[in-house]
Amino acid sequence: MLKRPMAPADLPQSVPVFPLSGALLLPFAQRPLNVFEPRYVEMVDHALRDDRLIGLIQPQDTSDESPRGRAPLQKIGCLGRLIHFEENGDGRYFIILEGISRFEVVSELTVMTPFRQCVISAEAFASDFEREFGQEAVDRQRFLKMMRDYAEFGDFELNWAEIERTGTADLVNFCCMVSPYGAKEKQLLLEAPSLEDRAETLIAMAEYEMVRAGDKAAPLN
Repeated sequence: MLKRPMAPADLPQSVPVFPLSGALLLPFAQRPLNVFEPRYVEMVDHALRDDRLIGLIQPQDTSDESPRGRAPLQKIGCLGRLIHFEENGDGRYFIILEGISRFEVVSELTVMTPFRQCVISAEAFASDFEREFGQEAVDRQRFLKMMRDYAEFGDFELNWAEIERTGTADLVNFCCMVSPYGAKEKQLLLEAPSLEDRAETLIAMAEYEMVRAGDKAAPLN
């Protein structure tokens, strides 16, 4: 499968999965990854020979970045398509995954490969295949205000010309992926029922962080 899947029916029944704590991938967004563990180098080789699909998913116990064995996984992950790869010459890869759709883990396969493989279903996330689905419900101005406030709070610059050219769905998903929050919060953003819910969840997280920082900075009487 060299073309991007366009619907749940286009997906294979099972895919290799990459358990990675704190890593968020969302539909149509891109995530760069450095792959150096032999089990995941072999996973990339497998994907390149096959359909270029890899499921990115968090383990339930996030104390280990990428646990070995069959450590329990979250129920929901995101399927990515390998759109770019570079071999670094020392048994490592630099890859870019482009988000296709969220998926639910149906079961895990018993396999001989060093990487894990799961039977998945994306039927509940058919709208993920439509890039702009749900963006008309997002309060874009409220979201942009959060971005301005957070940029001032974090003392960093934003490319507003580029932001104005970016569609609302892509903007929300990109901001969620680069947000500085932990594994639990990233999973909450992944599982948000709609794009509007995802945007409002990120706004709430940012506002809470800024309020907490303000409370800590306030002088004691």
